[in-house]
Amino acid sequence: MNSHAIFAPRHRRALLGSITFSCLLFPADGWTQSGKPTQTLDPVVVQPSATPPNARNVRRGNASRAARLRQQRSVATHSGTPVAAPTGPAFAAPTLNLTGASTAGSRLGLTRLQTPASVEVISSETIAERGQQNILDAVTQNATGFTASPAPGNGGVSFNTRGFTGLGSVMTLYDGTQLYIGAGTVTFPFDTWSTERIEVLHGPASVMYGAGAVGGAINVVSKLPLWVPRNQAEVSLDSNMARRIAVDSGGPVSKDVAYRITASGNMSDGWVDRDNTSNVALHAVVQIRQNEDVTWTLSTDYADRNPSRYFGTPLINGKLDESLRFKNYNVSDSHIRYQDSWNQVKTEWQVADGISIQNTLYYLNSRRHWKDVESYAYNPATGLINRSDYIEIFHYQQQVGNRMDAKFRGHVLGMVNEFLAGFDVNSINFTHTNNSPYGGLSAVNPYNFVPGVFNSPDPTVPGFGSVTNQYALFAENRLSVTEQLSLIAGIRQDEPTVTRTDYRVAANSFEKSFSSTTWRAGAVYTPVKDLAFYGQYSTAVDPVGGIITLSSANRNFELATGKQVEIGVKQSFWGGRGEWTLAGYEIVKNNLLARDPNNPTVTVQVGQQSSRGVEASIGFALDHGWRIDANTAFLRARYDDFVQAVGGVAVNYAGNVPVNVPQNVSNIWATWTFAPSWSAYAGVQIVGKTYADNANTMTRPAYNIVNAGVQWKPDINTTVSFRVYNLFDEVYTTSGGTTQWMLGMPRTAQLAVNVRF
Repeated sequence: MNSHAIFAPRHRRALLGSITFSCLLFPADGWTQSGKPTQTLDPVVVQPSATPPNARNVRRGNASRAARLRQQRSVATHSGTPVAAPTGPAFAAPTLNLTGASTAGSRLGLTRLQTPASVEVISSETIAERGQQNILDAVTQNATGFTASPAPGNGGVSFNTRGFTGLGSVMTLYDGTQLYIGAGTVTFPFDTWSTERIEVLHGPASVMYGAGAVGGAINVVSKLPLWVPRNQAEVSLDSNMARRIAVDSGGPVSKDVAYRITASGNMSDGWVDRDNTSNVALHAVVQIRQNEDVTWTLSTDYADRNPSRYFGTPLINGKLDESLRFKNYNVSDSHIRYQDSWNQVKTEWQVADGISIQNTLYYLNSRRHWKDVESYAYNPATGLINRSDYIEIFHYQQQVGNRMDAKFRGHVLGMVNEFLAGFDVNSINFTHTNNSPYGGLSAVNPYNFVPGVFNSPDPTVPGFGSVTNQYALFAENRLSVTEQLSLIAGIRQDEPTVTRTDYRVAANSFEKSFSSTTWRAGAVYTPVKDLAFYGQYSTAVDPVGGIITLSSANRNFELATGKQVEIGVKQSFWGGRGEWTLAGYEIVKNNLLARDPNNPTVTVQVGQQSSRGVEASIGFALDHGWRIDANTAFLRARYDDFVQAVGGVAVNYAGNVPVNVPQNVSNIWATWTFAPSWSAYAGVQIVGKTYADNANTMTRPAYNIVNAGVQWKPDINTTVSFRVYNLFDEVYTTSGGTTQWMLGMPRTAQLAVNVRF
């Protein structure tokens, strides 16, 4: 397998795009939406409480009771972190949240203890405390069993979990809406400044969000308006000359209208040669309480990025030469830019006691441009690096969609029952322009080279366009058989149709429709308060390549199918100051593309991949200002049947470990508030070895990354942070093939100042 097959430009050549479908923006700010805490996790103290004002007086006799019930439900649903008035400088971020709700695992507003699945919530306070300024770091350094193998230029959000890798098997969502991918590219969201929390669902998520989530799903939840005025600003500078400025402002405009605006900007000289980067992210949202029963939330996001143009370090005779660590082998005039615009209108209507309706209308506009040289291979005969894949690609994508659901609370045969049903529709218009077949060659000295300029013999012209129309119907139900036992089930039917117009070869134009039904069923047993045992069976589907950029070669293949069995236990104890989880699972994915053993030139859909594993996490908020968080994952991932043609001969890789899949991953964090105005933390990310090829002949080494920092609060509103990333300057690789590897950031020191006013 060559390097660019690993890095995904070859997939991107065939097509390319990304983005959107499934949707629901849930209120997400415990300290802005609720009036009371659902629990007290002393010393986990983060924000003052704030209660939105009532919009009008209640006239009917039962309306007051309904309002109280709605407020209680809002607290239970959205107050996943404790809320209390601070008595002094508070450093402890709310990592303990089993009794808080998560929308990733259920649309019914269940807490993590009530959900028959492995769900994690990473709060904005935790992200800020640990200095995680991008989504990739926040997920991989906090979530159990998650790693990333970002393909250069493809947005940097390609995750791996439970033995499955890439955006086609591990879904990324924004406010509950699926970001549809085109050949491995998702470019938004990326910055954590506008993030209220990140919800992580382990295992199949298709019943929640549609195709593309056999391994899991990551839901990035944006910040909502504030009903108590607050302003915040932060500036930082690091040893790579990365400069960052960010602002956050929110508060009420009137008793019925509140707003929130966040903005961040970054510029960096990069840690490799000639790799200046910059980005801007803006998030603005207004919430309007039309009356006590109806709330409108209007939001807009804009992102403009010039990301890294480092495409990896070439291997010398199959090994990494650390003297090349800081060299960038791209051409001098390489260029990458992403522009994403995302707009939403959400309506929440409390129709009556036990009946509510939510609707989200959204519009996405994306533009992307690549112009670079992406593949590098050392030639031992000449001692030079052969560069190939002179690639120029343009994306233009528009998507409009709507999601509506209705929730009912009542009784069935005397048992409490919650039921939700809804639909999801969207239409995506995508245009792909490129210079395929991506010709161009050059050779450079690996140690003393002249970058040169982009020079492709192939013109950049429109390649294809596609229109994808989709609709889905879904339902979910929770029946409380007793106070201790509940049964949860869900089902979803997806019906996408892709119409592709090939601008170069008319015969490659086609229309293709898919149909898939996914479902899950589970049970949760709580013998005592805050201790839950659960089990579930779930199914999922993954597309063969991106749906919106489906190629002519793949149009006759069906969706890949997956199924999972999972059992586990969760407990919150010690008055909410401790919690632990343990889960075991097995996932089997069928209909992988493989070569016909009798005819290696023919691709068939018969392959199978499976994984089984154990995941565990534990957290303590201890006395004397200590907090400990740790998680670990062990798995056995294998190809059960996977055939590829090598030199015209079919080779079955059954028994081999899939590419980019570590068999063990752990995260350990310790935080100590050692003085009234001082706090220190340290964390280690432990990642096992991975394979760079399906034959498992090339191994990328295991690595341990240590991050540490200290915070000082000269006053209640000011925090000064000094952080060191990769403290011991580990040389490690996150992805790559047999000829080039992507290296991680070296030791980097950062100074940041955060002020609230």
